[in-house]
Amino acid sequence: MSGRLFGTDGVRGLANGLLTAELATNLGVAAAQVLGERGEFAKHKTDRPFAIVGRDPRASGEFLQSAICAGLASAGVDVIDVGVVPTPAVAFLTDHTGADLGVMLSASHNPMPDNGIKFFARGGIKLDDAIEDAIEDHLKITNNLPTGSGVGRIRSDHDLIEKYLHHLTASISNSLEGIKVVIDGANGSASLVGPEVLRRAGAQVVTIHCEPDGLNINEKCGSTHMEDLFAAVLTHGADVGIAHDGDADRCLAVDAAGNFVDGDQILAILTTGRKARNELVGNTVVATVMSNLGFNIAMREQGIEVISAAVGDRYVLEEMRKGGFTIGGEQSGHVVLSEFATTGDGALTALHLLSEMKRTGKSLAELASLVNKLPQVLINVPNVDKTAVAKAEVSDAVVRMEKELGETGRVLLRPSGTEPLIRVMVEAATTQQAQAVAQELAQVVAKHCAL
Repeated sequence: MSGRLFGTDGVRGLANGLLTAELATNLGVAAAQVLGERGEFAKHKTDRPFAIVGRDPRASGEFLQSAICAGLASAGVDVIDVGVVPTPAVAFLTDHTGADLGVMLSASHNPMPDNGIKFFARGGIKLDDAIEDAIEDHLKITNNLPTGSGVGRIRSDHDLIEKYLHHLTASISNSLEGIKVVIDGANGSASLVGPEVLRRAGAQVVTIHCEPDGLNINEKCGSTHMEDLFAAVLTHGADVGIAHDGDADRCLAVDAAGNFVDGDQILAILTTGRKARNELVGNTVVATVMSNLGFNIAMREQGIEVISAAVGDRYVLEEMRKGGFTIGGEQSGHVVLSEFATTGDGALTALHLLSEMKRTGKSLAELASLVNKLPQVLINVPNVDKTAVAKAEVSDAVVRMEKELGETGRVLLRPSGTEPLIRVMVEAATTQQAQAVAQELAQVVAKHCAL
């Protein structure tokens, strides 16, 4: 197997292409054996570890979930199948039930033909790179499997989601009565949970794209296709629109006038709200290197420190844990509120965003205006040697352009984790300046980093 199987968020690829039933079964066996050998399993009355397993509504999730449950059980792990649920629900239930392992079958915002497998360790924490590498190395080792009474048992408990819903609603103290919201569930895992939690909190809820059939997940809907949500907010005269992705760990928003509100703005709203209530631990928020410079400027003006992490909510979480901070997120809508969740949680984020609107009495547009987003241009330069980004000619060009941009702009070169390309991102005071600088730097990268 060439390359690293695990990406920034588990194993992901075309179902029945890269991600076969055989691979899913073997991953279940390998994960169980690696975690067992590392002493990650707690002692239970049954003398067997147990796992929580959930999935999004994709058709391929049906056979892939069966396959990974079979692998886990064959390695001596009891399995509780919790059905179609959000990724953060699997993380929460792994912690809540004391499970040794959590597994989510989802390809998040990817098209329906794709699928993925995400693992959570005890406590609902994503596995670190070293454990993922060990699981990958273990894939071809299938010996020492239990027999007889040593094999795991598989049972379903689709009522456990109620524990997650109660946990969400208990995380805010005020009612959302009087707020009208449109929810786009992406025909995915948020289709039930997203609307239900806001209804229980008192909001008036209108739903779109909340009718999953196994084939329509993320199809021209959800956080990657928000045109229908923009229109629905205006049609229904709603105060706010909320868009989730396929596995409901993202939340993006729309204000009452149909304007887009991204993850940077949502993170800023929730962070400043916590500061105002003296609840912002360390007076710090964790963002990523891709956060708009406007976010950093807004936080600086509010006297809030920003720590930048690599892209991916797992890396945001790592920085949060290092410093004991309680809020972080990404421009894409992954927001982590660690008092209540161990991973990005779209339904939780929506709940707290609406709670902030109700608490302050301000519209979403007023709250979002805190961040004056700078124009951002992203150019992908293909067919390059990603390691050549450190060449002197490239570094010198970056320094020169950053000097030209001054405090109202920045440059970021980011090698792709999966493809032979380098992403050139430039922010500037105007779109024209950002475009000109990005194109010039892309030419430098293409010339000096060519394969």
